[in-house]
Amino acid sequence: MNKLQAGFARVTITPMMGINISGYYQERIADGVLDDLEANALALACEDKRAVIISCDLLYMPLDVANVCKKDIAAATGLPQEAIFLHGTHTHTGPILKMDSEKPLEQEYIQQLRHKLVDVATFALADLKPAKMGWAIGEAPNIAFIRRFRMKDGSVRTNPGVNNPEILEPIGSVDERVNVVRFDREGADSIVFVNFGDHPDTVGGCKISCDWPGFLRRTVEKALDNVKCIFVNGAQGDVNHVNVWPTGGYLNDTFNDFDDVSRGYGHARFMGRVVTGGVLQVFDKVKYVDVESLNFLQRAIQIPSNMPTPEEMEEARYINEMHAAGRDEELPYKGMLLTTMVAAAARKIQLEHGPEFFEMKLSGLAIGEVALVGIPGEPFTGIGRGLKESDEFALVMPACCTNGAQGYFPMKDAYDEGGYEAGTSRFKAGVAELLIEEGKALLKDL
Repeated sequence: MNKLQAGFARVTITPMMGINISGYYQERIADGVLDDLEANALALACEDKRAVIISCDLLYMPLDVANVCKKDIAAATGLPQEAIFLHGTHTHTGPILKMDSEKPLEQEYIQQLRHKLVDVATFALADLKPAKMGWAIGEAPNIAFIRRFRMKDGSVRTNPGVNNPEILEPIGSVDERVNVVRFDREGADSIVFVNFGDHPDTVGGCKISCDWPGFLRRTVEKALDNVKCIFVNGAQGDVNHVNVWPTGGYLNDTFNDFDDVSRGYGHARFMGRVVTGGVLQVFDKVKYVDVESLNFLQRAIQIPSNMPTPEEMEEARYINEMHAAGRDEELPYKGMLLTTMVAAAARKIQLEHGPEFFEMKLSGLAIGEVALVGIPGEPFTGIGRGLKESDEFALVMPACCTNGAQGYFPMKDAYDEGGYEAGTSRFKAGVAELLIEEGKALLKDL
């Protein structure tokens, strides 16, 4: 017997101009708005249990920011903190969030965000209506690409540039599945929950934008009458929008950015439309299932730290000092390789004296035969695939940057191969495989 209720709410979380934009290892100051950032909330209830998923157009929410926001929401709504899922869609054209920032705009924005998230959670819970749930899996082809490549000289590079003749082959393959969960409500709009893994780093520049997830939501709502759309990003740590071997008009509406990555607002629109296509493929043919239970759970895990060796520190300090002095042009690296070396040096300096382990929590939500696994960082595609192979649920949706963001989670092979993600990860090789193991244990406990 179906016992499910669902509610939806949306608030705008666009920051003030002059705030620092998050996402790159160079300063960017917001000087305009291409489209408003949003917090979209899906509230769920079944008998005496309630939960809320809040998807925010932010790069991510640091753990300390996420924790204080969850406490605010719990105090206002009576929800247990384990029932609150705060997700960052990972847009690279949103504001920096630093709880200890000395910049007044950043402090002011965090205070505004805290109030807005309480509002959207409260509104969504107040909107709860009896609902039936259906799910299906669509496909979004040729918009997500592995961004790690083996070069002809044997090295491995992340984002080596479009049409780079030194590229030999990509390392891995993408997951083009679009997970679609539909909630049809009595006397209210339907809600479509979409889960797909890819970096929203398509726009670039200094103007605020929610990138292609915003185009996805708007396009779905234009295409389908009486529907609200919420998006949660999946396992996206090693994939982005860059087609290094474009043909035809694939580079329409793009420009070559400072790090040899092709970007463009028009390309974000294209990506949103393609993922919308994955939703429309299956929207009318979802498998409806009764929901008799709603469960949520957190699982604490301990992960070894990727501490540097003493021999690595001299070079790391040199690179860090040159970057801090604004002398990147004097370093022997260009494009994405420069970003990789600067970020890796920062990681080594940060972890020179430990800690030896990091504590982390995975978050789980079970809605009948459908489950969501919240991961506090950026998991590689292999992690998402591993979790989806669980025998416990018919549909498993990995959610990156959920209830915190603690860095990249590369597969074990990536540490031997090299590249941006493994070089900058705070976690020792084996973290991805551990997350799969612990994630499956979480699903079993759910």
